[in-house]
Amino acid sequence: MEGNSLKIAIGSDHAGFELKQKIISYLEEKFLKIKDFGTHSVESADYPDYVHPLAEAMKFGEFNLGIVICGSGNGVNITANKHQHIRCALCWIPEIASLARRHNDANVLALPARFLTAKQAFDITDAFIEASFEGGRHQKRVNKIACS
Repeated sequence: MEGNSLKIAIGSDHAGFELKQKIISYLEEKFLKIKDFGTHSVESADYPDYVHPLAEAMKFGEFNLGIVICGSGNGVNITANKHQHIRCALCWIPEIASLARRHNDANVLALPARFLTAKQAFDITDAFIEASFEGGRHQKRVNKIACS
């Protein structure tokens, strides 16, 4: 997907706020379209308040990919995955991010802010954005993910 047509939704809680701001700047330097769903400060905030609206916006095709961030990455990951159309992957190295896109058709990246440097987060984000779903033998597995 061409960079200038890619639209990315991003959200975090207070623990992920500073990393989120750095990622936004990093991605805007690449001329990507970003929407920040919040939070907008380091004051205590509840991640579902930002992740649910982000996931809903993705449901209606407003964004191609999402990035969610909290201290461990677990809370935002669990919340995002409550939405049937979301396949959120908690990633801490670029290889996992790439595989999540290529094999699992992940459309949201969850990052653990308290365990990554900004450089590590940029590398993981790049790997996630640059990879694409391979389909084939992986498609049948992805089709089995949704519950009725």
